[in-house]
Amino acid sequence: MRALLGRHVAGIAVAAIGALALTVTAGAQTDPMVGTWKLDVAKSTYKPGPAPKSATAVIEAAGKGLKVTVDAVMADGPMKWSYSSEGDGKDVPVTGNPGYDTANVTRASPTESTIVYKKGGKTVMTVKAVASKDGKTMTTTSEGVDAKGQKVHNVGHYTK
Repeated sequence: MRALLGRHVAGIAVAAIGALALTVTAGAQTDPMVGTWKLDVAKSTYKPGPAPKSATAVIEAAGKGLKVTVDAVMADGPMKWSYSSEGDGKDVPVTGNPGYDTANVTRASPTESTIVYKKGGKTVMTVKAVASKDGKTMTTTSEGVDAKGQKVHNVGHYTK
């Protein structure tokens, strides 16, 4: 159970990269969030931790929204998961991640999104993701409480 919790908390922070871009419509090819993002573990902080060893998120246009596929190496092993959303504030299913089963994405601007992750209908984590206007860097800030009741504050730094 402890390993699952660690994967859950770190996975949520990694998840932010994918979720933030899911509200894009027809112009996704020029969207600053579309592309392949790599986590810069050295610049990122995970409290209480542990941090992922590595993470890559591929964000691509899919219909009226985006599809996100995350491939990460967590402290206790690999994790691969994905989902698609139009970024319309509706819950969408997440497959492959035991820490949450839905994501709810809203977008304040082309470079800023808020993602609410849920498990069993209850909010697990809220993530704010901000990409640079040139689309070369992105920062995600994750706030919530893990399954053990510990406060979580993760800041992930990503580059294309």
